[in-house]
Amino acid sequence: MRAVGFTQRALPIEHERSLVDLDLPDPGPPQGRDLLVRVHGVSVNPRDMKSRMTMEASADRPVVLGYDASGVVEAVGPDCTFFRPGDAVMYAGVLDRQGSNAELQLVDERIVGRKPDKLDHPAAASLPLTALTAYEMLFDRMRIPRDEESAGNVLLVIGGAGGVPSIAIQLARVLTQVTVVATASRPESAAWVLQCGAHHVVDHSQPLPPQVAALEAGPMPWIFSTHTTPARWAEMATMLAPQGSVGLIDDPEPLDLRLLKFKSAAVHWEAMFTRPMFGTKDMARQHAILDEVAALVDSGRLKPTATQNYGRIDAANLRRAHAAVEAGRVVGKIVLGGF
Repeated sequence: MRAVGFTQRALPIEHERSLVDLDLPDPGPPQGRDLLVRVHGVSVNPRDMKSRMTMEASADRPVVLGYDASGVVEAVGPDCTFFRPGDAVMYAGVLDRQGSNAELQLVDERIVGRKPDKLDHPAAASLPLTALTAYEMLFDRMRIPRDEESAGNVLLVIGGAGGVPSIAIQLARVLTQVTVVATASRPESAAWVLQCGAHHVVDHSQPLPPQVAALEAGPMPWIFSTHTTPARWAEMATMLAPQGSVGLIDDPEPLDLRLLKFKSAAVHWEAMFTRPMFGTKDMARQHAILDEVAALVDSGRLKPTATQNYGRIDAANLRRAHAAVEAGRVVGKIVLGGF
């Protein structure tokens, strides 16, 4: 099968060997609750860059990246109950198995959802990783109420134009009654954040507390930060309401948790790989979340965040996509489709 991967870690993306086209054996027949999926669309996430720079690889053991996919089930393992051959699906995969930048992939059905009927495969591939991360943070970690109990309160989303916050803003708008304040520093990213549904946009290149206070939008029990510096952390501690929650997904330098002590605040980490990586009892929760996301898309309440299609899935196009993400100027998600 055709695939894209690397045989030497940590090469700069400009290097022609940083990602290469590969010809690999097809995965074996699915066992247990695995599905064999023919991949038709993928997207690129910052996680791909981290893996490319840190995972060991060699000519004999190439690494195939990719943590978002949409495709069609070719075969199912003997214990599968959610899907059958011919079903169109989307999923985000795991860190310790072959990635989605390949024609065929084995994936556990408990972390797979149906593809939204209204989307093509590349657009659907923009959703799984970011939707799972955003959904789990808002509702499984910070436990924002999905009813009128959330009204009159503020959710602050720091770094609002990226893939995860683009979905988090939408989910907060359609499933809660919070006032969503998001941050952005460029005109195009501010416009995107408003398009995703934020009530207010503030500039994260400037101090946040005075900008947020000027909105007079209410107390702030929830802060979801996708880019956390020590200076920003100190601002968050100032803005957070007593007994509030802070959610983190990035890898900041060590933070002083003592700043939150007298607010009796909670700090939540979110990694959407946790459930499949540890095989938790509630692993199938991700199947349910992705099915709910698909229903929201088909009903018109949630939109995919694919903003650029880089063409077919090959090494040259994926190198371009990685370079764009590394530059930190991408609004929404880059997708690719077909081999």
